[in-house]
Amino acid sequence: MTTRWTTALRATGVVLALGLAGCALGAPEEPVPTPTTTVDALVRADRSGPPKPDVPLVWPLTGVRTESVASRPAVSVKIENSVDARPQRGLVEADIVWEEVVEGGISRFVATYHSKIPGVVEPVRSVRPMDPAIVAPLDGVLVFSGGQGPFIAAVKRHGTQTIIMDNGAAGFSRDPGRAAPHNVIGDLRSFVSQADGARTSPPPAQFRYARAAGKGTAARSGTVTRTVDVRLSPAQRSVWTWDPQNKRYLRSEGASASVAADGRRHSARNVLVLSTHVFNTKWVDPSGAPVPEHRLAGRTGTGRLAAMGRSVPVRWSKKDHRSPIVLTTRSGGTVELEPGNTWVELVPAGSGRWTPR
Repeated sequence: MTTRWTTALRATGVVLALGLAGCALGAPEEPVPTPTTTVDALVRADRSGPPKPDVPLVWPLTGVRTESVASRPAVSVKIENSVDARPQRGLVEADIVWEEVVEGGISRFVATYHSKIPGVVEPVRSVRPMDPAIVAPLDGVLVFSGGQGPFIAAVKRHGTQTIIMDNGAAGFSRDPGRAAPHNVIGDLRSFVSQADGARTSPPPAQFRYARAAGKGTAARSGTVTRTVDVRLSPAQRSVWTWDPQNKRYLRSEGASASVAADGRRHSARNVLVLSTHVFNTKWVDPSGAPVPEHRLAGRTGTGRLAAMGRSVPVRWSKKDHRSPIVLTTRSGGTVELEPGNTWVELVPAGSGRWTPR
């Protein structure tokens, strides 16, 4: 019996010891509530942080403020500028117009549309060897009547979709009031609808723009410039005259006002003059004249930007076909254009010239 009691007491002691040990180690405590973040707390935290920058929504190819940007690609069109081609239709609405020298010293335009889509453009003409470098950075569409095989292949090779009248594409017609080949009409809405799903929509910006009118580089640091007289060749002189009332430069073909078919004056918020290397390619046109090319990709050069009645010298560079032109001041600073449309004059270095006054 003594043994049984001893065993029982020992067992009881073990139980008590375990209980005491449990108390010593600490019994399970009430869970500590986890802090929760309320919506009000998040709002307060957001308000206490640094203010967000006020970045206005703008059209990428003009820098003009807008409530919304259309999700469509840029559509560029080759438009003629010979005497027989004037007056043109559709140039007034273009975001950016490039003027280039072609055979015989006459000029031709690459007009790019995004923020505004006019009903028609006229006259549509053929592609040229410098066009791939002009339109490739947009990753959009180039519209033209036809052209030599190597030029067309280059446009496609550098990523631009082509819409070509000679291939039977929709959207082209003939103006019965004009003689061929200066009478091809293009339907811009049709061209926009034919863009494939691989196009960048909206297009990337091609230049930097000031946040507000009068804040661009030329307006802030340029010299007074009432006229920019651009001599592209013996056959083409493009003159831009400052209009202080509308704060735009008005275009003239030599001494004659440059107007659209509906009488509106061609004008630009920005006139960008770029000196470019021009050479004759191995190809010729139907008359036997050599086809020239403005060399842009992988090149640098000088130029001048006119806006708001003032102008400033600039430097330009273009890394490759698909990179946009980069503009800097002589000291290497960033160049900002005025919000609005831009005309770019590609002036042959050596044979061409420009005179700001």
